[in-house]
Amino acid sequence: MATGDSPGESLSIEDVVAAVAAGRISERDAVVAISPMAVEAALHAQFDGGGMAIATGIGASPGAAVGQVYFDVEACLDAADRGELVILAADATSPADEIAMRLAEGIITAKGGIASHAAVVARGWGIPAVCGADMITFSAGLMHIGDEHDGGPTVAAGDTISIDGATGEILLGDLGAGGGGGSDALDTLLGWADDLRAGRVGIRANADSGADAAHARHLGAEGVGLCRTEHMFLGDRLPLVQNVILAANDAAAATALQALGEMQRTDFIDLLEAMDGLPVTIRLLDPPLHEFLPDATELAVAEATGNLGPEDAMLAAAVHQWCEQNPMLGTRGVRLAIVRDGLYRMQVKSLLAAIGERTDAGGTPIVGIMIPLVSDVAELRMVKTWIAEEIAAVEPTRLGQIEIGTMIETPRAALTSAQIAPHADFFSFGTNDLTQLTWGFSRDDVEARVISRYLDLGLIEANPFERLDRIGVGALVKSAIAAGRVANPELEIGVCGEHGGDPSSIEFFVGAGVDYVSCSPYRVPVARLALAQAILGLAEFA
Repeated sequence: MATGDSPGESLSIEDVVAAVAAGRISERDAVVAISPMAVEAALHAQFDGGGMAIATGIGASPGAAVGQVYFDVEACLDAADRGELVILAADATSPADEIAMRLAEGIITAKGGIASHAAVVARGWGIPAVCGADMITFSAGLMHIGDEHDGGPTVAAGDTISIDGATGEILLGDLGAGGGGGSDALDTLLGWADDLRAGRVGIRANADSGADAAHARHLGAEGVGLCRTEHMFLGDRLPLVQNVILAANDAAAATALQALGEMQRTDFIDLLEAMDGLPVTIRLLDPPLHEFLPDATELAVAEATGNLGPEDAMLAAAVHQWCEQNPMLGTRGVRLAIVRDGLYRMQVKSLLAAIGERTDAGGTPIVGIMIPLVSDVAELRMVKTWIAEEIAAVEPTRLGQIEIGTMIETPRAALTSAQIAPHADFFSFGTNDLTQLTWGFSRDDVEARVISRYLDLGLIEANPFERLDRIGVGALVKSAIAAGRVANPELEIGVCGEHGGDPSSIEFFVGAGVDYVSCSPYRVPVARLALAQAILGLAEFA
């Protein structure tokens, strides 16, 4: 390698591609020379200049954004209709907010962190986000920095602000975001990275719609590793999910399921068409109830003030019945399906109908059905029986290739993987929940307050929701892979948590022997480079 072209120096993507073209370095050297973070910077807008941050949170989704800030869905929609660039700022977000999140230039939340609803959705859509800015409070159309009574900065609805989703900074005014979008040099570099990892470890995307899947494929994804089917029911579709959960009797549940199923069928067709010929893993519904039900506190206030109509009163009673102290550990995933009979059968019927339509149209659907939050093999066996019964009712020639697997996201599932593996075609590690449950950290509550303090004191080296904890969570992943493959040598292993897009975590997963990683579409290019570098690193020390 020529002087000045060593991997240790800070070279741009354009520099190394030019150096390969000039014959000064090899394609392998070029792949090693570039940091995955340089790929991330090339994909996302950056600020033209600097500024003074008025608040700082967790950089939850990279990129720079400028816009006029608003604090609720309706205000964001109205502003967008007026042609304004919008930044949504809120205490936290839920699926009910996603109609505004999708059109926002950037997102700010006072609560949550790298694995919160706002962060996961923002990364999936490539929207800059700052989460866990817990010095922010809201009142009467204002965003206060610090206590609203201590004279700190105040931002009004409609004010222009800038946010940096990499550093977590929130700044006043327009700092002039520009750049991003990739380049021909980046495409060339990633092509070399793909050649180096070919046949070793695959890269898939977490995508919940045909449009997201098509974009992920454009960015280099080789399939969908996680389709969160609950994300298909947002905005004006949200009441459909609520009707299923809150149905007063079997007849009401059946009616709600039928409406839900028809929408699922059309969404599945779009998704399978976008990824035709590539594997698509469909996760059956896993809605944490607090994200998909009306807010119990707001309903209680309305009831106390006499502003609750007869229909709302019935809704409040149902919400109260389903209210949980810790919904992330409550009636979600496979547990909800067992309690609300027919839910997963409906989804499977819709999926099989979509597969049949794609097959009839000349498509090549390759589908995995993934069962979430399994903790015991008995849960998996029960749901597999339901799926088998639905498959048996369909003409086999219309089904294409279907596999059935499970997420490994509870410590018990990891520890009992030898019992689960013989009944699964694949495992996919859901590292967000596995991290939460292994550490005993609430991923929505601890990042800004607890984890930031732990990092300051040196108690932990990195945020475990951002970089995989190799000693604890990683040990569970490694042991589950080893035991699972002994019990089922044909078992396919993937990762679909957000760690699948983190270079350090990817290095660990490659060493642990996964078959693929899956991440948000906009992190696919980062993962492509990180996978190649991890494979080269293993070869160097083999």
